[in-house]
Amino acid sequence: MLITFDGPHEKHLEELLKYFRFGLWWVVLGIASSIGLGSGLHTFVLYLGPHIAFFTLKAMRCGRVDLKSAPYDTIQLDRGPSWLDKDCSQFGPPLLEYSSHIPLSSILSQVVLEAVLWGMGTAIGELPPYFISRAARLSGSKLDSIEELDTENNGIMATYVNKIKRWFLSHTQHLNF
Repeated sequence: MLITFDGPHEKHLEELLKYFRFGLWWVVLGIASSIGLGSGLHTFVLYLGPHIAFFTLKAMRCGRVDLKSAPYDTIQLDRGPSWLDKDCSQFGPPLLEYSSHIPLSSILSQVVLEAVLWGMGTAIGELPPYFISRAARLSGSKLDSIEELDTENNGIMATYVNKIKRWFLSHTQHLNF
């Protein structure tokens, strides 16, 4: 509602909205990676990994790490980062004599925010399965898999496999999985 009114606050709200979209984008990608969405393709491979690789390659090529116009200048749903298509001369002369000697800590400090937000999303995405399995354990009901093992007895090999399954299930229960 504040954005609809003109005034000096408008540019600050737009900047805040950009930060919010940036944070939401990386957290949602992290959640999507941990719940899988049925594809099995990890969003690290699709988004975070390439973002880190592109930034590292560009920083090495240009000899500097101050490529981003703002912390939220990353790949997002409807646009790419502004620094990716720019020529190195647009950033100015290299800050380091040998671009291959850019410290890892300098590059890491430029991509750590995306990685942390993505990791937080991944942790959030892991919570629902945890709470579901915890609720099932606390309900005190016997596991269907154990009941299935008790009813099956079809030969020597099946008996041996069921014995291994029982051992695995009993040990995972003691280890609180």
